[in-house]
Amino acid sequence: MEIGASEHGDTASAALLRGAGLRVTSPRHAVVEALREGSHASAEELYAHVARHRPETSLQSVYNALGDFVDAGLVRRIEPAGRPRLYELRVGDNHHHAVCTSCGAVADIECATGVAPCLVPADTAGFVIRTAEVTYWGLCSACAARANGSAASTAVADTAHFSDHP
Repeated sequence: MEIGASEHGDTASAALLRGAGLRVTSPRHAVVEALREGSHASAEELYAHVARHRPETSLQSVYNALGDFVDAGLVRRIEPAGRPRLYELRVGDNHHHAVCTSCGAVADIECATGVAPCLVPADTAGFVIRTAEVTYWGLCSACAARANGSAASTAVADTAHFSDHP
């Protein structure tokens, strides 16, 4: 069901959809709103958000909307190895991502050189390279702090243990 201007007004989400050449439907509008609130979200996370506000929307509708958005260039899909696909509204630049190997947090990382593609292969195998996708893996600051705190606690416990035995 297409939404008229009266139901959602000329919201930024509706304008974004129309600007991408997409009809403004209730599920699409709800998915764009969910993406505005949570970047780097999986389809299931977006569905959970949408279902709280529009319980009549199905998971399949969310997947359909995301597929349409990706095809229209409105949304970027990222696929970190071993993780569900994630979606974000930030498109049109050549940014990369950092993924925490402990908690799964994802952060945007600016392009290494600022020019697309930021990595130029020695041999393109005949391809015309337009973008490079880089994923950095490591610990986010919160997980790194927990790991350092845990390591410090273990070191103190080990030192105490060894000092008991001359």
